[in-house]
Amino acid sequence: QGNACHHCLISFFPPTQVIKCKAAVIWEPKTPFSIVEIEVAPPKAHEVRIKILASGICRSDDHVLSGALKVTFPIILGHEAAGVVESVGEGVTSVKTGDKVIPTFVPQCGECSPCIHPRGNLCKLNDFGTFVGLLPDGTSRFSYKGELIHSFVSTSTFTEYTVVHESSVAKIDAAAPPEKVCLIGCGFSAGYGAAINSAKVEPGSTCAVFGLGGVGLSAVMGCKAAGASRIIGVDINKDKFPKAKEVGATECVNPLDFEKPINEVLHDMTEGDGVDYSFEVVGHTDTMIAALTSCNMNYGTSVMVGAPATGSEITLPPGLIITGRVWKGTVFGGWKSRDSIPRLVSDFMQKKFTLDPLITHTMPFDKINEGFELLQAGKR
Repeated sequence: QGNACHHCLISFFPPTQVIKCKAAVIWEPKTPFSIVEIEVAPPKAHEVRIKILASGICRSDDHVLSGALKVTFPIILGHEAAGVVESVGEGVTSVKTGDKVIPTFVPQCGECSPCIHPRGNLCKLNDFGTFVGLLPDGTSRFSYKGELIHSFVSTSTFTEYTVVHESSVAKIDAAAPPEKVCLIGCGFSAGYGAAINSAKVEPGSTCAVFGLGGVGLSAVMGCKAAGASRIIGVDINKDKFPKAKEVGATECVNPLDFEKPINEVLHDMTEGDGVDYSFEVVGHTDTMIAALTSCNMNYGTSVMVGAPATGSEITLPPGLIITGRVWKGTVFGGWKSRDSIPRLVSDFMQKKFTLDPLITHTMPFDKINEGFELLQAGKR
């Protein structure tokens, strides 16, 4: 999980003033980022304008670059960041100018049914999956030479300044290092929460994590924190095994090393039982099915964490489920974003978990294309 840091002085503007700043814009899929000067309009009612201090590079952003996720172009990507509030619009009460914050791609309005439900967290104000690319009022605050630029999942953090709805921003500890806690905006929280909240991993259990990137490593950390006695990392890149073991994996396997399917390998490793919990953190339909069939046919739980390509479909025999297996998905690790992000940052500050293993590179903003090349090469 790499970080592209924005090395710029923090300056404050009157909230009615348009800000001109650098942003990384994608004009169409399968093309590199263009660093251009855009205009960022002031926040309207219930909106917050944020100076981005650090932004992580996430696989979901790369899915847009490859065309796997269908969005509206031109667009400013990025959804895993930390920053400071530059100005607020009318009616904003939860944050003020100067507050350190994390924008969140899963809003929390506190009023809709998912926000109110004890197990819900996918607020109805979200733009996750629909990818409209506009703020809740149906407009954008980004423009380039008069042309509208779309936002990405309520955040758009690959820019020096962004504007989000108040429901999409969480105030955090002012002392928190932005280049680390930005990962709590997506990757860490998604993986860690998948184990803690979505699967509810139990002490002494056996887990398998498919995909050992930043989110997968976070899932390993969540399994360890929950007390799992055996955590098997699964990845076709052996270079990721040492770090996986560093954060809690008890062993790692490469599917390419076996002639039989990886689900059969995992059943062999567990005396035919299969694992208690499995996590798919790749976003491919074949590994989703492999993870499902790797867990126990009666009491196993498999959680889909990785974002699939737009239009992906899965066909499987109902016998895989009717025997008792639980197959479920998770968004942002099941956390209610604005409630949980400040607590997770506090836990980090109290050294209850570390984020250092998830950071492989720290790069300046203008090196963003190189950062994605590292991601695509599996070197982050």
